[in-house]
Amino acid sequence: MKCFYWSPFLTPIATPRAVINSAYSLQKFSKKNYCSIINFFGEFNVYKKELENNQIQTVNLFENFIINNLPKYGKIKSRFSFILIFILSFFPLKNLIKKEEPDFLIVQLITSLPMILLLFFKFRTKFILRISGLPKLNIFRKILWKIALKNFHLVTCPTESTYNYIKSLNIIEPEKVKLLYDPVIEVSKIKKKIKEKNNFDFKNYFLAAGRLTKQKNFIFLCKAFQQVLAKYPDYKLLIAGEGEDGNKIKNYIIKHNLEKNIFLINYVDNIFPLIKDAEAFILSSLWEDPGFVIIEAAFCRKIVFSSNCLTGPREIIKNDHNGFLFESNNIKSFLQNFDKLIKKKKDKQILLNNLKYIKKFTLFNHYRALKELLII
Repeated sequence: MKCFYWSPFLTPIATPRAVINSAYSLQKFSKKNYCSIINFFGEFNVYKKELENNQIQTVNLFENFIINNLPKYGKIKSRFSFILIFILSFFPLKNLIKKEEPDFLIVQLITSLPMILLLFFKFRTKFILRISGLPKLNIFRKILWKIALKNFHLVTCPTESTYNYIKSLNIIEPEKVKLLYDPVIEVSKIKKKIKEKNNFDFKNYFLAAGRLTKQKNFIFLCKAFQQVLAKYPDYKLLIAGEGEDGNKIKNYIIKHNLEKNIFLINYVDNIFPLIKDAEAFILSSLWEDPGFVIIEAAFCRKIVFSSNCLTGPREIIKNDHNGFLFESNNIKSFLQNFDKLIKKKKDKQILLNNLKYIKKFTLFNHYRALKELLII
């Protein structure tokens, strides 16, 4: 079986990681599969070593000078980049599918291009839309999806909430919509990484991590933690990540004299030792689907303190059972539930409950589910 993945991106987010892990799971657990990731303009070159180690091939269409010159941040600028990618890749992608005739094309980002290709051309390849994040469908996108999805083989959703939402739209036959959990956890790799040395000399710290964007809501987290310090002055907050809101977060920390308690430590290549030594992991996002980092934190046997945002965190964390939730974007709720967290952050039963729940996100379980869908 030949399977291609289409997921062009501008900045390293969780979706490319899910693409690599999905392809790797097919390569690792089924000897009969041939997987390739379409490396449209060299965006996957940042994962070159990992791809080579996992024996995942890439199909390269353009040189990476394109991505180096495309604007990546800002709503208008990034939208321009995606339009340019759409135009440049229209015929190359169509010709590639016609020539190579993979059994399946798994589509995750810039999904409108494969959808429109299916409106104008016929392919032997079966297209699968693998939804990443709760889709925001304006009138145009809803019409496009309703027309184009008739020609798709399947649509997979990473959470039950997204699964139920897609079915409720009535834009595709219900039997074509499937639940497929993302492959977040590669057990052997995380166990190896977590043993590496933590190069940061911090104690009594809580950890947050992710792209420094509006979605992750780190300004809110800084405001909430500023009030936490009034009661717990020895605690520290570490925020690991890079992104367009970096200067805004730095300026807030400096303006409110929080440099001794809140630290912006940029992107960390191996986050697992930091997770292991933290008091707890905090997720302040406005939305996630499903929320890779809280799954990884749970696997590291660390208590998760998360906003109750859609769709993953609300679904993954059952309050007081396998973690703690606070009302999204609500400082009062954050503070009230933070006190509960402090009292139970070492509770072994809560840690065990979370560890049991997140087993569905291992590479092997993803492979088993995907195998049934593809009828390998």
